[in-house]
Parts: sequence; structure tokens; C-alpha cells
Amino acid sequence: MTIDISQHILRLKGQRVNEIELAEDCAKVIVQCSRDARRSAIDPATGKKGSINQHIRRQVNDIPFFGYPCVIEIELAQVFISKGERRIEACPFVDKGCRFTHRFCHLISGLCRHLSILAVSRHLGIRWETVKNIDKAYLMETLPALDPAQLAGLEYIGVDEVARAKGHDYMTVVYDMVGGHLIWVEAGRTAEVFSRFLKQLRPDTAHKIKAVSMDMGPAYQKAVRESLPMADIVFDRFHVMKNYSKAIHNQRRLEFRKADQSGKELMKGTHYLLLKNADKLNEKQSNKLQTLLESNSNLNTLYVLKEQLQALWSAPSFEGMSEQLENWCLIADQSHMLYLKKFAKSLRKHCVGICNYAKHKLTSARIEAGNVSIGMIRKRARGIRDTEYFKLKIRQSSIPDNQSMFYLKS
Repeated sequence: MTIDISQHILRLKGQRVNEIELAEDCAKVIVQCSRDARRSAIDPATGKKGSINQHIRRQVNDIPFFGYPCVIEIELAQVFISKGERRIEACPFVDKGCRFTHRFCHLISGLCRHLSILAVSRHLGIRWETVKNIDKAYLMETLPALDPAQLAGLEYIGVDEVARAKGHDYMTVVYDMVGGHLIWVEAGRTAEVFSRFLKQLRPDTAHKIKAVSMDMGPAYQKAVRESLPMADIVFDRFHVMKNYSKAIHNQRRLEFRKADQSGKELMKGTHYLLLKNADKLNEKQSNKLQTLLESNSNLNTLYVLKEQLQALWSAPSFEGMSEQLENWCLIADQSHMLYLKKFAKSLRKHCVGICNYAKHKLTSARIEAGNVSIGMIRKRARGIRDTEYFKLKIRQSSIPDNQSMFYLKS
């Protein structure tokens, strides 16, 4: 069965389409081509013209054709340069040694942005390793470079750590907190890793950075103090409240152990009620929480202090926020709850970084949004074994997906 179709639609530059055949025995469309004789034979290494020694035929896979797998049989010239020096000319639509056209690689990489490698492999009938290698190579070629030396106009940046898999191969990610763009990603989560980024910044760019948002880990703090001594460190609200949630969790567990049977029944299913804001609870949840707080003074104190702690970020100035934080810690110190006292001690230790929020109003919203995207990559892949590939997928997630995987630019 032969199909006649315009050569311009197929976009096989340098080839003349002789025949398009549906091989019914293998349910595959085969496009048979011959080399366009009007095209000069160019040596791919030197760019010089040469004579044709012989023609070489090879098969490459192309995007599916009306629901059928598609194979293109192309013809390339072996270019004669000098005695003992012969090379195969380059093909405009397929790379040397690759068995897939550029547009097929574009399709595969586009699908891999939204689907797991396994799903793409099954969908297209290609080996898992081949799909991953194609996506990785395509991303390496097409993603814009992350060069700290080229950055300019930075005022606020944020840094955080992400893991390739839970507890494995941590990576440092850096965001422009004003523009919301990922500006750097590298393996490791040490002070040296973040310092490497900061030291690559141009002096005029580094000097204009006003503040750096981060969690309360010591490594990144050290890097900022050494490389950006004039910049403020801002500990974001999310991590402060996350640490307080851990204190509530630990104290609730302690209260559960001490309670009698009726008290334990009352505490069951109340963990998230204590952590949720009051305006997020429905009537049934509010009544259950109120009953718990009336029966347990320690949990009641923790819940009231949680609301007062959240009010810190409404303070109009650094001094006002510092005063409110110290008053909060004094109340915590007067309690007999060990976990609350430990949290208050940590709060005092990080007081300046927490209260710097009042000066810069810098939150970790962009970092957390990026972490959600990274989490989706991990979940979709069920873990990524290749750290370099994971870095590329993180970079890809920060770029808008505004070009269709199915249609090429004209």
C-alpha cells in the first residue's frame, strides 16, 4: 500500500521522499528516501566540501504517523576528504548515532514533563532507559544555562534543600524571590555548596542583595555570613510554625500517655485540629477542639500560644516584632512543658533572622511552590536514580510549559 503526501509536510531536509509504504505485516509506516543530489557533500568535522565516496542507508524512528509507528529510511553520503579520511555527513533532522528524529525527541521530552518515564515507555513502545536518555539529552541541549556570573539585579534570594528521594542525595536550590525564577541548583546541602554559588556572583550583583530567605539550618547561614556580610538572613514563617507544630505533636503525645481512658478517647483524632487555624474548622471540629482544650490545660496553653505566635508576623517593625517574640518566650518559660521551653530557646537563638521579616516582608512562598513542583517530579517518577537528570528536571519545572510537545515552531 503506497501513500502520496507532500514532501514539505514531512520536513525531511536534504532527502527526497520516494515512497511512503504501510507495511501491514508489522503495522508500521516506512518512509523511503534518497539523498537530494543537489546538496553538497560537507565534511561534518571541518565544514569543507568533499567528494562522495559512497552512499550509506540507515533507519531512524519518527513520530507516529496516523496511529502507526513510523520509520524513515534515509540516505547519507560518506564524504571523501583525503586518503584514509572519510566521514558520514551530518543529517539536519537527526543527530549522529541517534535512532530518533529531533521532533520525536521533542515529543518524548514533552511527554516526560507530564508523565512518568514508564508511562511514556509503554505509550510509545520504547525501552525505559532509552526514554530517560532521550529526555536527559534533550534537556541538556535546550534548557537555558544557569550561570551565576550572568545574573544581575538580584535583591532577594531564597535557598533551600531538596532530596532526590527521601533521605537520599540532597540538593541545594536557589530562587530569585522577586522574579520567582530558579537561578541555581547543585548537588549537596553544605555551606561550601551554597558558597560556590555566592562566590560566582559578580561583585556588583552580590553587593545589591538585601536579604536571603532560608530555614534555620546552620550551613546556609554560614555561607551568607562569609560571602554576603551586608545581607540580612530571614528565617521564613513556614519553618518556624513547622517547628512549633512538632512541639505540639510531641506534647500531645506526652499528654496522651498520661491521660486516663476517657482522656485518651477524647484526644483521638485531634492532632490536626490543634494544628489547623480556627477559621478553617467546621462546627463539629470546633466543638470537639473546644471540649479538648477545656479538659486539658497544657494543650489549651499550646493552642493559645500558637495563635499568639502567628500574630508576630503582623508587627509593623523589627523592634516591635522582637519585643513581641521576647514576651512570647517569657510566657513559654513560665510553663512546665519541656517541648515548649525547648522551642522558646530556639526562638530566642534565631530572633534576629525571624524578626528581619518586618524589615523585608520576605516569605518562602516561592520556595515552597518550587518544592511542590519538585515533589511532583519525585512522586511521578517514584524516585529518580540519576542525580544529574534530577537537576535537569528541577530546572525544567521552573520554566513555563508554553510550547506544545506536538507542534513544532514554524
